[in-house]
Amino acid sequence: MTPPAPPMRRCAGRYARGPAHRRRQHHPHHPHHRIIRTTGTTDTTDTTGSTRTTAPPHHRTTRTTGPCGTTGTAGRTGTTRTLRTTPDTERPEVMRPYYDVVIMGGGPGGSSLAALLMKQGGLGVAVFEKEEFPREHIGESFAHPLIPVLEETGVLDKVMASDCWVKKFGGIFQWRGRDPHVAFFDHANTVRDGAHRWAIHVNRSEFDKILLDHAAELGAEVFEGTSVASCTALPDGSGREVVLKDGRTVRAGFFVDASGRRNSIVTGKRREWLSGYRNIAIWQHYLGGRPAQTLEGDWNVFREGDMSPIGCFAFRDGWCWYIPVPKVLDGKRVTTHSIGIVTDPNILKQPGTDFTDPEVFLRTVREVPKLKELIGDVTPIDDKMLTATNYSMINDLFADYDGRWILLGDASYFVDPLFSSGVAFATNQARAAAALIRETRRGEHTEAEVRGLWRDYDTEWHGMAASFALSIDQWYHAIGKDNPESVYWNSRGTDGPAAPDHEATFHALLNTAFTPDLLQVLTRGEGLATLDVDGPFMTAYAEANDLRLEADTKVALKEGVTASRGPALDIPGFKAAIPPDPDLMPAAEQKAVAAYWADPVRNGDLVESPLARTLPAHRFRFADDPEGAQVRGLDERDGAAVLWERLRGGPMLWRDLVAGLDEGPQRLLKRLLHAGMLDLGAHA
Repeated sequence: MTPPAPPMRRCAGRYARGPAHRRRQHHPHHPHHRIIRTTGTTDTTDTTGSTRTTAPPHHRTTRTTGPCGTTGTAGRTGTTRTLRTTPDTERPEVMRPYYDVVIMGGGPGGSSLAALLMKQGGLGVAVFEKEEFPREHIGESFAHPLIPVLEETGVLDKVMASDCWVKKFGGIFQWRGRDPHVAFFDHANTVRDGAHRWAIHVNRSEFDKILLDHAAELGAEVFEGTSVASCTALPDGSGREVVLKDGRTVRAGFFVDASGRRNSIVTGKRREWLSGYRNIAIWQHYLGGRPAQTLEGDWNVFREGDMSPIGCFAFRDGWCWYIPVPKVLDGKRVTTHSIGIVTDPNILKQPGTDFTDPEVFLRTVREVPKLKELIGDVTPIDDKMLTATNYSMINDLFADYDGRWILLGDASYFVDPLFSSGVAFATNQARAAAALIRETRRGEHTEAEVRGLWRDYDTEWHGMAASFALSIDQWYHAIGKDNPESVYWNSRGTDGPAAPDHEATFHALLNTAFTPDLLQVLTRGEGLATLDVDGPFMTAYAEANDLRLEADTKVALKEGVTASRGPALDIPGFKAAIPPDPDLMPAAEQKAVAAYWADPVRNGDLVESPLARTLPAHRFRFADDPEGAQVRGLDERDGAAVLWERLRGGPMLWRDLVAGLDEGPQRLLKRLLHAGMLDLGAHA
């Protein structure tokens, strides 16, 4: 069947070329129009005297001009730039009856996936976004694994050319004791090689629009103001039928839900609790705040280099964030600070702690240690507080090969706003989803191998979610011990699927271990040994590693256990990351990683993405249950091929089995034990 002619596409805002037009038409099946735009460019001189190429904004918002975002001092209070506006263009949308991939949600995860798929080539991709961009969104500070994804999609230079960001180098965490704990991103390696890993604080309305416009510029067909009502499998199993709220339908080879924190329309199930805590975030943006890196004290590693961190400050009823956010107010660029409280919804019902009241909120944050030193003279930009629930929830399945659907970002799981991980996780899931679709379409793998790759996406990202949730729980547990009277800190718990008795926890702990940046903050760089032994993470860690084996214990594969060799995806596959044990990476590759972080746009080719290709692996399973439990080990990193050769030969002594095995194969052995695939016989 010959595909229909491609529709007119929305061009990417300030990066489009061509004459500007404006016309509006109503779609006959929808009560209000949806728009598709092509915008021209205009030379605009800002107050600094520089001439920049800008483009008309969407609807009545302003397009920013002026020098690009900078480091910690970007947009200090009083630094302003006057902005110009030009007419905007609207054109009617045309929708194809079929797309290779339909993505629901145009946030950073969905737009990054669309861009990556378009860079692969040969795909028709549609993005359905229910809102009109730009729009406000929570989550204004990111973690550094985001940056390589932006580099790979090709949008990083566009973000850097905008004024919507401030460079971020790590975090200040005032949670126990007199002095805060501090950490650079990838702290140990940053100190070792001197190359600062970095992320950004952003104005989400501008940042998200840049990413979505970029996907459209690459050829993805973006439909804003368009909601998805349902998504069902086609009768022949070849894809999905997507029904929009206006009644139109479209078919898709694959459907990706990147729509955020809601019960997915494809799973047909309610999400489960990932952890026991229930949070609500309350925030507003304020003028007049001091940068967090200006706090006094020898502990402040950010002050000398004027390097911006996020500030996180615990108090009796929760914790506060403090984030610099460049915004446009009255046509001028200024730096505000996003100040938020994360608390338990029940606390809002108590006398004097309704933080949705602007006066109560401001009075409370002005009493929080360290934070109060930064916000003595702040004034809000609006008289109404913003709120969002931050419940820690997870779907039981992230991808279904037979159903041809994938979940990414908050649609798959959400843990906690601590450590600003959400967008970094979502965009790296987008990279993994793009690799998964690429390998599925290549036609070079057997169906069993393709199913294994889809299992990788589900299993490995579930492991990341469980490990991160336990890490956060450990943080909350430690603070709770210092605040025995606090309703908030002592209601944090782990009674969801990440609880220590859950099987998936073992996989998470033995594969991803403790989140390195969080470990640095919790222990001041001293490692797992200093954590509370009765905390949630350490309880699970101890259980996962409590394997009492003797040197002369006989070990064999259980009857019916087999292993198959095939391709695997190295998920999560963070690019430009050095492993916890640097000795596992050649010195030349470590040097390339350091150079990469100096300029990811220019040096992007120095470091290969772990997801650029599949890796050889072995999958251990019970032969009579091909869809049952599996343990996957990569041949190189986990020593899976060597371990399989040793085990398939019959019973052997533990000391002989582990002789010469490094940390990777030893972890794989423990996973096989916990999966019930090894038989421990009597002593020899």
